[in-house]
Amino acid sequence: IVRVVGRVDDPGIETDVAILSHGLPHEWPEAVQAHVTGLAPHVPASAKRNREDLRKLRLVTIDGADARDFDDAVYAERKGEGWRLIVAIADVSHYVTPGTELDAEARARGTSVYFPDRVVPMLPEVLSNGLCSLNPRVDRLCLCCEMTVDARGNVTRSRFFEAVMRSAARLTYTQVMQFLEGKKPSAKLRSLERELRTLHDVYRAFDKKRRRRGAIDFDLPQAKIELDQRGQVVDVHVAPRLVSHRIIEECMIAANVEAAKRMRKGRIPGLYRIHEGPDPERVEELVVFLQSLGLKLGSPDKLTPKDISRLIESVAGHPEAELIDAMVLRSMKQARYQPRNVGHFGLALPAYAHFTSPIRRYPDLLVHRAIKWLIRKGSAKGFGYNLAALEQLGEHCSMTERRADEAVWQVEERLKCAYLKAHIGREFEVLVASIAAFGLFVRVHELQIDGLVHVSGLPEDYYHREAGGSMLVGERTGNRYQLTDKLKVRLVNVDVNDRKIDFVLADTDDGPPRKRRRKRSG
Repeated sequence: IVRVVGRVDDPGIETDVAILSHGLPHEWPEAVQAHVTGLAPHVPASAKRNREDLRKLRLVTIDGADARDFDDAVYAERKGEGWRLIVAIADVSHYVTPGTELDAEARARGTSVYFPDRVVPMLPEVLSNGLCSLNPRVDRLCLCCEMTVDARGNVTRSRFFEAVMRSAARLTYTQVMQFLEGKKPSAKLRSLERELRTLHDVYRAFDKKRRRRGAIDFDLPQAKIELDQRGQVVDVHVAPRLVSHRIIEECMIAANVEAAKRMRKGRIPGLYRIHEGPDPERVEELVVFLQSLGLKLGSPDKLTPKDISRLIESVAGHPEAELIDAMVLRSMKQARYQPRNVGHFGLALPAYAHFTSPIRRYPDLLVHRAIKWLIRKGSAKGFGYNLAALEQLGEHCSMTERRADEAVWQVEERLKCAYLKAHIGREFEVLVASIAAFGLFVRVHELQIDGLVHVSGLPEDYYHREAGGSMLVGERTGNRYQLTDKLKVRLVNVDVNDRKIDFVLADTDDGPPRKRRRKRSG
């Protein structure tokens, strides 16, 4: 025994274990606490000098209902045949400066970690939820990207500048979606009708541009875990991806692209968000998987983002689309941070950086420092970061991102298992996600979790794999189970600690599937 964290049924124990097992920094050093304790509760007048004043501009934040830290605000207005778009981002670099204990701790954390029951923030809450957060009706410092967008979604001009702003409203994705759908809006939303409809118009132009260049849009479902006050799971469901989400995504992508362009133009060392093309071996595996479903993938030896985008569009709306998207994603390399720009394969962009979330991501803070240096100095001369230092920072920030993802995944899987533990005997509609010699791994869509149907849970027979491992066939009966088959199963066992879920085929009048899939090209 290394350490007793708590009892297995203690509220939040899953998160406590994940924090410790993944080595997540979660306690603030005394020097950091002393530093933030000394901060004024409001932005001082001296900090607002020499900044453009946007306080009369109707900038709004649009986030999830449970969000507490607001990095970004947006504003759009019609300009000729196109638009003027402003993306205002919290000026974290004003408060978090190089060489301080606060900066060292933010760097060590690398990212905020969002667990179902709590957040382990990159910055102390007095900054992340307070002074830096673009809360409504209070003055906040920001770093802005102003863009001129033409009717085809091209950014024809952009500039970065330091400003002071005052958010006109804190809106949620659901509120904005209901407004766009014509549902009776509140007085607050009615007062922002022109700005919201203009943002929607800008999004539609950006979306068409995105499709033209062939950016890959993985519309993978995400499970939302609802907890009660005792930390117990009361519901798990797939959260819909709304047009209002996409509006903000496209505005942020546009600002991130311009940030990368600005760093390149200024020849200043900075961190880029790079995504290389997939490995040939992974592509071969994907081609075999797709062939088992009667699908094709462009030219595998010269694969482009547009090839993958066309494939994803061709299966959109089909029951198996979720699994195909997941397999395609698995064939891709992970995006990461480095100072040498090699482009972003998934977004089909020649240069990309993370600029829009400095409250929760350290790379964005580094990009802010680079851009502010260019704004103030006019050139890269004297900038405090070199390529060697940024290479190390890129590796570190990529690691902290993976660490956070793995910790959150561990907690979510355990909570889903705990939820399922109370539903032994329940039947589920599932899709066959992968096939092993010993059974079928199946995906429960509404929970976004996989479980096993062992061969002993199938009709009695001797089963073996065929078609390159994409099919399980019964030797005596000829029953066939193949990738993306839809099955009805019954939950028989859950091991929460090992995160293992066991199903058997449910008794149905139709019996097990024996169909062959109709071929389709895409």
